[in-house]
Amino acid sequence: MNGPVLLDVRDLTVSYASGTGETRAVDGVSFAVHPGETVALVGESGCGKTSIAFALMRVMAPGARLGPHSHGTFDGTDLLALGERAMRDLRGRRMSMIFQEPASALNPVMKVGAQVAEVALLHGERSRRAAWGRAVAMLDRTGIDDPARRAHQYPHELSGGMRQRVLIAMALMLRPALLIADEPTSALDVTVQAQILDLLRDLQRETGMAVLLITHDFGVVAELCSR
Repeated sequence: MNGPVLLDVRDLTVSYASGTGETRAVDGVSFAVHPGETVALVGESGCGKTSIAFALMRVMAPGARLGPHSHGTFDGTDLLALGERAMRDLRGRRMSMIFQEPASALNPVMKVGAQVAEVALLHGERSRRAAWGRAVAMLDRTGIDDPARRAHQYPHELSGGMRQRVLIAMALMLRPALLIADEPTSALDVTVQAQILDLLRDLQRETGMAVLLITHDFGVVAELCSR
């Protein structure tokens, strides 16, 4: 695909310290994502796909290390050299991620509406009431029934499909230019999976965001991806 590049990744290497030295999880990966397109990052479970996403979002586990020749830019900004404060501002506002397991990604003792609202509060919204209203509207947009009531519930009170919709609401709260979706439907049954894919497609069409879809499911790739 020709035209401007939104995300440019070259020679990305990620290693983890282990008892026997170092384990290389990602070895010289290169790819690009253009504005508005959906690109699939495909591979079997355990091959390093999530490590790539964590490296780009700068949320790597303790002991993880980038290779010296790793390169990753987002809209011309060097992600791998960016200071933590600037990266925090970019993360959520311009780049967002849907994590693989809703049950572990959501805070079990915090109402889901508060978790969605927190994204706005962390990025400049001063009014808690306004942030809550935006959160309820976003839950509604992601297809959660009776969002004003659901916003007051805790994650364990929601189905798996609803929890996934909450994660999508959090990720898209500020209309990012790039969404990294890590196996967003792997824990869902086929019917709910189709609903979530339709939702992602609709939201992408509405906002114009690019999507980096991490998956091992070629059916999902065929359904959603440009390449």
